[in-house]
Amino acid sequence: MAIAGSVPEPDESTPGRSSVFPSDHAVAAPRVQAPAEEAASSPWQRIDAWLTRPRSARQVVVWLSVYLAVAANWPLWAELARIGGAPSVYLPTIATMALFTVCGMVALLAFSAWSRWMKPLWFAVVLVAAVAQHFMSSYHAVMDPSMLANAVQTDMHEASDLLGWRLLVHMLLVAALPGWALWRMRVLPMRLWSHAWRNAALLLAAVSLAAGGALAMNRQVAPLMRNNVHLRYMMNPLASLYSVGAVALKPLLKHSRKLVPVTAGTALGASYAAQARPQLFVLVVGETARADHFGLNGYVRDTTPALAAHKVLSWRDVHSCGTNTLASVPCMFSPLGKAGYEARKDDYENLMDVLQAAGLAVFWLDNQPGGCKGVCDRIPHASAFDPLAPAVKSALCDGDECLDDVMLRGLDDRLAALPPERRAKGVVLVMHQMGSHGPAYYKRSSPDAKRFLPECKTNALAECSHAELVNGFDNSIAYTDRFLGKTIDWLQAQSGRYDPALLYLSDHGESLGEYGLFLHGVPYSFAPEVQKHIPMVMWFGARTAERAGLSRHCMESGLDAPLTHDNLYHTVLGLMDVKTPSYKAGLDALASCRSPG
Repeated sequence: MAIAGSVPEPDESTPGRSSVFPSDHAVAAPRVQAPAEEAASSPWQRIDAWLTRPRSARQVVVWLSVYLAVAANWPLWAELARIGGAPSVYLPTIATMALFTVCGMVALLAFSAWSRWMKPLWFAVVLVAAVAQHFMSSYHAVMDPSMLANAVQTDMHEASDLLGWRLLVHMLLVAALPGWALWRMRVLPMRLWSHAWRNAALLLAAVSLAAGGALAMNRQVAPLMRNNVHLRYMMNPLASLYSVGAVALKPLLKHSRKLVPVTAGTALGASYAAQARPQLFVLVVGETARADHFGLNGYVRDTTPALAAHKVLSWRDVHSCGTNTLASVPCMFSPLGKAGYEARKDDYENLMDVLQAAGLAVFWLDNQPGGCKGVCDRIPHASAFDPLAPAVKSALCDGDECLDDVMLRGLDDRLAALPPERRAKGVVLVMHQMGSHGPAYYKRSSPDAKRFLPECKTNALAECSHAELVNGFDNSIAYTDRFLGKTIDWLQAQSGRYDPALLYLSDHGESLGEYGLFLHGVPYSFAPEVQKHIPMVMWFGARTAERAGLSRHCMESGLDAPLTHDNLYHTVLGLMDVKTPSYKAGLDALASCRSPG
């Protein structure tokens, strides 16, 4: 087995048979320069001559792995230095993690060490490493499967906020040198069997070296990795390649899911028999809102004046099911709760299915390009920005990305289009916000709603001060407050025909630089509190709370009760007086404040 810097492996092709490769002339030996000629050549010529010497595929793999460990893992080295504190602590740890990274890449790339035709694959790995390092250094993201799955669900309109010339520069800095080197390198051809046993030996050597390092540094590394799980997702590009593989293979490896019904035995409760008006319940699913940036919850800035004016109830200790939309939205509508949802082997009907089975008119209105994540698949649903009048689109939209006010346009017509026999019983309308989706927070509020200035006006968060970043985020919260206030105004205008109510809660929170983290999507087990602590707000029309038998004083006294997304399913069913076997009164946030009968 050849290692980096060793004598090139001999060509084992059949004697007397020429091997013709346009860019890799493995048979013809390079011309030996005379000492005077070599001295006269430029440094670039000497480097080029060194690169064009015939090499085995395994040598290329080893050199490439070392390069990636050095050039594409600066966020990991910085994080290890931050955790370690003193150089005497973190330098040995960095050396050990560098060894693991190199050995891991060598072991992985050993499966590709066959011929020069692997060059495009090797360069693709370099590009993955360059892109991953950009997002880790710019947004302190980690490349775990959840983050990659969420990225797959992102469309070009959302992704465009993350793209820019800085990404291109970062890619050029990391990928230009190995790209040129791979183009110039000449890879020795040899027989299949010769490749196979050498690749197997290289794989064994890499695994053995990594195992030896782990045993030697176990006392230092084991506690570090146990207490800082995110470090394993910062090993670049190993973490990205693993996560991409996990996301890509998951649909192939999992068994075919069946849809488990939960609607059997669902019926409307006794309150519907004598109702004077049907209920109109609006559930607003927020995006990326933090509870601690709501003025209602004691934030130093008054970001929620409209909600305060409407005397809403605001729960202060509510936590999400996940730290990204893909994880949280299906989970919060599930009857299983977080633990059951994450452990499920099949798909289950959700809250919207149950409400529809009860006979209510249900409708999902989406202002998220990523959609409802499967929650609305079996009920009437529509995108808020399709169709739109040109004047509205010009005022509220940038391409197919619109401010949340767009969901209030044509809302009466959307209700009128629902089946009248269902509307006569009651209506449940879900509005899925764009909310405070980052990193382009400045796009989430209209010019007349920007109360906190100057704000960050770019998606490159490192260019902005912390104050500017917070201003942009707070403006998006203030815009959400105004949107919710307008929604409540619209509900009040429906009071002649309906008994209205509104519930708002966010899907997850957001990091704004705390602990060096930005955006969201950190794995839940070690995600910071700000990515999980979410706002939850409720408003009742004049007759709605009375109809439900709810005590305002009781609800106000319970606003500090700990709640999670697990409570949503049961709270909505209780409020709408829908009887179903999957309802659990113990998870109904309002059950204790409801008078019997």
